[in-house]
Amino acid sequence: MNVLFLHPAAAFGGASKSLIELYRLLHAGGVRGTVLTPAGAVCQSFEKAGMQVRPVKGLSQFDNTRYGYYRKVRWLILLRELLLLPFALAGLWRLRREPFDLIHINEITLLPLGVVAKWLLRVPMVVHVRSLQRKPGSGLRTRWVNGLLRRYADAVVAIDHTVAATLEAELPLSIIHNGLEVNAQPVERRADGEPVKVGFLGVLIPLKGIFELVEAMRILKTRGVAIECLVAGENARQISGFKAWVLRKFGFARDVRAELEELIRREDLEDRVKLLGFVSDVRELYPQLDILCFPSHLDAAGRPVFEAAFYSVPSVVAVTDPVPDALLHEVTGLAVPTPDPALIADALQRLAQAPEFRRQLGRQAKIWAQETFAIEANAARMLDLYRHVLSFNASR
Repeated sequence: MNVLFLHPAAAFGGASKSLIELYRLLHAGGVRGTVLTPAGAVCQSFEKAGMQVRPVKGLSQFDNTRYGYYRKVRWLILLRELLLLPFALAGLWRLRREPFDLIHINEITLLPLGVVAKWLLRVPMVVHVRSLQRKPGSGLRTRWVNGLLRRYADAVVAIDHTVAATLEAELPLSIIHNGLEVNAQPVERRADGEPVKVGFLGVLIPLKGIFELVEAMRILKTRGVAIECLVAGENARQISGFKAWVLRKFGFARDVRAELEELIRREDLEDRVKLLGFVSDVRELYPQLDILCFPSHLDAAGRPVFEAAFYSVPSVVAVTDPVPDALLHEVTGLAVPTPDPALIADALQRLAQAPEFRRQLGRQAKIWAQETFAIEANAARMLDLYRHVLSFNASR
């Protein structure tokens, strides 16, 4: 089975990591993958996983996600997508004679480009939805996106029930969790009385709630709570010159790391918050943590929450109404309704000062992760979906 994957981002992140772990088992099941992706650090990671990489300058996206949809000055982002369109179309055109059986879009923002790919290659298309969408019926753009899904998507995959709830019920929808390949060894936790370590993992963008977490650490310092924070992640993209000036002028390209460094210095938090930069192997980081914090504005639990659970690390997550496959409140971690620094600080303080409760949540989190996010089971579901789509199309 030859599958063409369309992946939107050049930076290595959760979506690319999930695809790589999925592909390793799909490949063992007979799938041969080619990935069309923007040139960048992610290409090497895809190559190491055994995928054929076709890099391009960029792939045009259409963002109708709940927090990234176009409004006010964000409409200017469409100019970038239009500029990238010739490169994206040229990349697809070069693949037109390759014998693909299936197209797998690794994020719904690539849906319009996926429709072009389906027309060009004449094969079925699976759309992977990894982000919360705008509520069905909330405007012309949302109806248009769902119309494209109904007409052109042979299967739609949501990564959890939270994401699925933002999609129309009439779609050919399946829920397949991000499977995680984690070989977590038993971790010897630090003795009571030592500073508790909380971790943040992810690309450094304001949407992930990193500034709120640092403010929460300032609050905890004033309260005298013995806690430290390890931040693992890099800026979303490094740009310079006139392009950087223009993007920053409109608020599209902040140097988040530089802002964090200034904030940490200003609040005298050097002994409390450590910026680690990009961590290539998170298996070395999770054993150092007692708590994982994911204070995102996305109202959803991210991949680090599930990874940490395999290491018996409970999480504090900003999510209004957690569903069972995202977080079990007071079972696998603590939920706060919004990424408010005071609420985050309260939750972290509760776990920091109740070591036995914290360890109990960690033990329960590991059981939950093993039952929900085992890579073998979720890769098998995806492979079965591929086969079903191909069988259904062959019978038509």
